[in-house]
Amino acid sequence: MKSSTHIEPHVKESSYIRDIVFGFGDGVNTSLGIVAGVGGAQISADVVILAALVGMFTGAKAMAVQNYLAVKSQREILESEIKREEFEIEHLPHKERQEIVEIYQAKGFQGDELQRVVDKITSNKDVWLKTMLTEELGLNLDILGSPLKGALVMFGSFLLGGILPILPYFAVKAGQLSPWLSIALAIAISVVSSFIVGAIKGRMAKKNWIKGGIEMAGLGTGIALLGYGIGAEFVNVGIVSVKGS
Repeated sequence: MKSSTHIEPHVKESSYIRDIVFGFGDGVNTSLGIVAGVGGAQISADVVILAALVGMFTGAKAMAVQNYLAVKSQREILESEIKREEFEIEHLPHKERQEIVEIYQAKGFQGDELQRVVDKITSNKDVWLKTMLTEELGLNLDILGSPLKGALVMFGSFLLGGILPILPYFAVKAGQLSPWLSIALAIAISVVSSFIVGAIKGRMAKKNWIKGGIEMAGLGTGIALLGYGIGAEFVNVGIVSVKGS
C-alpha cells in the first residue's frame, strides 16, 4: 500500500513570489510616476518614452542588485549558523542532544515517547541538523532561494510591470492617441494591474484580497497624481518650457 504525502507548495517558492509581487508593483509605480510627471509637463511622446524606459531599466537593475545582495547576505548568515550547528553536533553531541530533549519536552513529549523521538532524530545527523535549524533557530535556507534567481525574477518582474504604463505613449507617437488620453489610459492600466497583483498578494497572505487589491491600486494612483502634479507645476513656474508655448 502506497502512502501519500501532502507537501505545502508555498514554502520554497515564497521568496520568488515576493520578488514577483514587489518587482511588478515597483515597476508599475515607477514608470507610472515618470510617465505622469513628464507627461504632465506636456513634453513630447518621444521624451516621455525615453525617460520612462531609462527609469524602468535603471530601476530594474537597481532592484535586482539590491535583491541579490540582500538574499546573498542572508544566506551567508544562515550558512554560518549551519556550520556552527554542524560543529556542535560533531564535537558536542551530548549538549546538542539535550537541546533536542528540551525542544520536544516543551512540545509536550514525556517519558518513553520523548526518548524514542530524541533517539530517532539524533540517529541521523542530517535530520538532527535540520531539526536544530528549524526548531531551535527558526531557520529555513530554502525560503530565501537563490540570490541570482531572485535577482533575475525581480529584474524581469520590474520590467514587466514597468512597460505597462509606457505602452499608451507608443500610440501617441504613432498619432493614434492624444497625450491626455494616454495619461488616463496609463493610469487605468496601472490601477487594474496593481489591483490584480495586490489581490493575489492578499490571497497568498490569507487576507482580504479586495482590500489588498485596493491598497496596491491606490498606491499606484497616488504616485501618478503626485507625478502629474509635479510635472504640471514645473511648467507653471517656468522650470520646464513647453515647445511652442
